[in-house]
Amino acid sequence: MDNPFIFRAYQAKELFCDRQEELKTLVTNTLSGVDTTLIAQRRIGKTGLIYRLIDEINSENLPILPIYVDIFATRSLEEFVKALSTAIMNAIPERSSIGKKFAKFIRSLRPLITYDPLTSAPQIQLTLQSEDEQKQTLTGLLTFLDKHDKKILLAIDEFQQIREYPENNVEAMLRTIIQTLNNVTFLYCGSKRHMMLDIFGGERNPFYRSTAFVALQKLDRDVYAEFISKHFHDAGFGIDDTAVHYILDWTRTHTYFTQRLSHTVFDMARGKVDVALVKQAAAQILQSDAVVFGQYQQLLTAGQWNFLIAIAKEGEVSQITSRQFLHKYHLGNPSSVSRIVSSLVEKNLLDENVTDGKTIYSLNDVFLSRWLEENY
Repeated sequence: MDNPFIFRAYQAKELFCDRQEELKTLVTNTLSGVDTTLIAQRRIGKTGLIYRLIDEINSENLPILPIYVDIFATRSLEEFVKALSTAIMNAIPERSSIGKKFAKFIRSLRPLITYDPLTSAPQIQLTLQSEDEQKQTLTGLLTFLDKHDKKILLAIDEFQQIREYPENNVEAMLRTIIQTLNNVTFLYCGSKRHMMLDIFGGERNPFYRSTAFVALQKLDRDVYAEFISKHFHDAGFGIDDTAVHYILDWTRTHTYFTQRLSHTVFDMARGKVDVALVKQAAAQILQSDAVVFGQYQQLLTAGQWNFLIAIAKEGEVSQITSRQFLHKYHLGNPSSVSRIVSSLVEKNLLDENVTDGKTIYSLNDVFLSRWLEENY
């Protein structure tokens, strides 16, 4: 039997845990033409939810054409336009009437069509020499989508990446184009919470208050426990409740890490699963990832590394500049710690989660946290 605990790409709704309320909200917003900002901590299931949404749209034959583009790897407006062009081409059936129209539109831009060596999916290479060309092409792409007879859902993953582009006023330019569209609904997704909140919540920014917000939190513990138990039992492996809850405790109910540990336990299972087997699986993961964790130390200052160790030993910390916390781990003065925190948040090593007006800090990588906890 195939391993049901997927931690890389979405495969099927049966292997996807919960998110029913969030899914319902996203479907409703799309049908109503309401743009949405989806914010989530890294690897908590954001991209999986987007693919679950696309699956729902397609399986229910909703009058929506979903298009997904991940711009994390883009470094400029030109690369953004290329990524969007490729996403549109892959989403629209080539032999449909709109597919033929899109092919004609793209040919007018003199593209070079290449194919991904792994997936064989086509990729568009455009030569756009000036910012004006890039803007005109982007306007043309979005206007083309706006003329489609179906509603368009354009899901842009890691949207905060536009702030890394060297071109000036990309946000304002995008917002100006988007405001002219009537048939395209946008789903802006991002894992850098502070940047996404500033883009869509900062009063002086072009996208201010232009969308509804969905903040993705950790899955309900009881729901997740039931999901894990079901898949083990369906495969013929009994699993102790204590083993299930040990998985959730050790991974802090964080989706990626829970899925990966469950996946490893499932591969190791030969009969009934108990806590001892889960501990073996956890140790195996830490051993295999140790080489990566060691590299982090080479890339960080001594102060940053020591701060990560302190957070790992505490699990999570709210008062990061308190005298007690700083003294306990010999971290220095509050101002230097504040600079360290800002740097680690920027590097996506530290997560800051605001709950009930209180900011709680923890390591983004739960396995790194457990490794530091055990080794320092």
